[in-house]
Amino acid sequence: MPKINVLNISGETVGEIELSENIFAVEIREHAVYEAVKNHLANRRQGTQSAKTRAEVRGGGRKPWRQKGTGRARQGSIRSPQWRGGGVVFAPKPRDYSYAIPKKIKRLALKSVLTSKVNDQELLVLDELKFDDISTKNAVNVLSKLGVDKKAIVVIGEGDNAVYRSFRNIPGVMTTVANNLNVYDILNHDMMIITKDAVKTVEEVYA
Repeated sequence: MPKINVLNISGETVGEIELSENIFAVEIREHAVYEAVKNHLANRRQGTQSAKTRAEVRGGGRKPWRQKGTGRARQGSIRSPQWRGGGVVFAPKPRDYSYAIPKKIKRLALKSVLTSKVNDQELLVLDELKFDDISTKNAVNVLSKLGVDKKAIVVIGEGDNAVYRSFRNIPGVMTTVANNLNVYDILNHDMMIITKDAVKTVEEVYA
């Protein structure tokens, strides 16, 4: 089993933890990660884009000039696509881009990115992370003492409102609970900070 140091919020080593090899030491499957990210981004798409076809544009009911004898090209409507103010040929319409992928693929992708974080030494485990009050200043100090100056995702075991609201105003920092982890958010941040309780939750939920 891979082992990693446990730090306190001052950046001092206070122990060591063994990580589950079924979660943090698996064979990295890049294609599973690709499928999970593509699925996540597709499900986030609103699909609200819309434009009018020639049937929906106002006006253009009368033929602009007679069919023959004018020397000009025949036209049936001033709302045809080639006209200024006309409709769009293949107008985009609201649609649902979401789709489902197998749970096994999602789980394998998550394990792969967690393993990658361990291998690249981009995972920091804290003994606990609690604030008495909401304070962005305290959150910045914690990141500074941990030596984190990159985009980071902070994972806590349970929803702690003070911690969440303290970190949310820091650019490039995201806070989430262990139950809501997803591949895209982990990949989108350079460092991952996780509490011991959150590690246990991850190992229980995704084993």
